[in-house]
Amino acid sequence: MAFGTQDDADDVMNEINMTPLVDVMLVLLIIFIITVPVMKHSVNVDLPRATNQPEDIKPETVRLSVASDGKYYWNEAQVTDDDLLPRLQAEAAKEPQPDLHIRGDKEVRYERVAQAMAAAQRAGVRKIGFVTDPQ
Repeated sequence: MAFGTQDDADDVMNEINMTPLVDVMLVLLIIFIITVPVMKHSVNVDLPRATNQPEDIKPETVRLSVASDGKYYWNEAQVTDDDLLPRLQAEAAKEPQPDLHIRGDKEVRYERVAQAMAAAQRAGVRKIGFVTDPQ
């Protein structure tokens, strides 16, 4: 038993094994040979022509203003507290439902704005927005 000798199995391999590279290239070549004729041959079909215009149905906007004295204004026309709920219910029944924009004066009590929001919720209005002035 000699301790200083090397076996032939421990030698470093200096050459590239080309067999796996050739196998991969042949597989890719076969795939391209099969798929290229499929892409070139297609069936000519005379498709029907149609025009399609998208419908731009934009819901109207209802402006509900609350003045500094607590009065309600429906699109700049004054309404009473008793008329507010029926008007909101009529607008909620429309399809598409209009947007409700609430404008509250900065001097009005929040209670009046909250009452308008509660009436809109009871009427079934789904889209409520608040209008403010930018600073």
